[in-house]
Amino acid sequence: MLVYLAGRLLWIIPVLLGVSLITFLLMHLVPGGPWDMDKPLASEVVENLNRKYGLDKPVWLQYPVFLANILRGDLGVSYTYQDRGVAEIILSGLPVTATLGLLAFLFSILVGPPLGVLAAVRHNSWVDYVSVGLATVFASIPGFVLGLILILVFAVGLRLLPTGGWGTVEQVLLPALALGALPAAYNARIVRASVLDVLRQDYIRTARAKGLSETMVHSRHVLRNALIPLLTVLGPELAALVTGSFIIETLFSIPGVGRFFIQAVFARDYALIMGSVLFYALVIALLNLIVDILYGIVDPRTRS
Repeated sequence: MLVYLAGRLLWIIPVLLGVSLITFLLMHLVPGGPWDMDKPLASEVVENLNRKYGLDKPVWLQYPVFLANILRGDLGVSYTYQDRGVAEIILSGLPVTATLGLLAFLFSILVGPPLGVLAAVRHNSWVDYVSVGLATVFASIPGFVLGLILILVFAVGLRLLPTGGWGTVEQVLLPALALGALPAAYNARIVRASVLDVLRQDYIRTARAKGLSETMVHSRHVLRNALIPLLTVLGPELAALVTGSFIIETLFSIPGVGRFFIQAVFARDYALIMGSVLFYALVIALLNLIVDILYGIVDPRTRS
């Protein structure tokens, strides 16, 4: 296991290098630059800014300089927030983004799997049809569309919750629900299909023939085996929720990393874009590694 972990951790290095190279090249291939504004700056000002941030050098020289700075732990200074470093900006938005992602993940876990189990246990009943219908509806609605609907209903119509912001429980509810609805529906469908498959296995019939109650059969034999497929997707799902809340944060005016990233893209803030992308890539890689470890614990057959 230690050799496996060491190998996986080492593989993260070339992954981050590949992500950084692709992102760096795409940034410079896109037309425009960080100093393009409605009112054009004087050519002398642009030259001074390029010289200050090292943009006057050829692209093939800028990338090695960027890597050298990364190795020293320096992500650079934001072009938009010129008095703040990229690392400082990411760290300031990380607690907000992580809180929102974890709350949405918690919602998807508390709602999705129980709904899927209930639908499978009551197969072909009205409970099953309602559960599948709800999962299908919420799996079909994009998060930003659901967010707009929630704002119109609960904020504009009923005036029960605020339209955005961050800092109170009321301000967290709508964005967490909008972000967690899709994975909750996805989890429900996965668990339903998995439970139905396990219920048809021979060892389930054997357990019932031995006189075990339905509660014992479900808790000891069905759930343990049926939840393995769910565990496989939880890591990427958590990574997507923690790192993929760009639109939701922008829609609800949440000061998280995602909102900073969107602003950096529109402003061509190369330093902040690179820092955010590398941060997201590292989080996804580490969460996938954690899921592989948990998968081996739950299903010993996968250990190598």
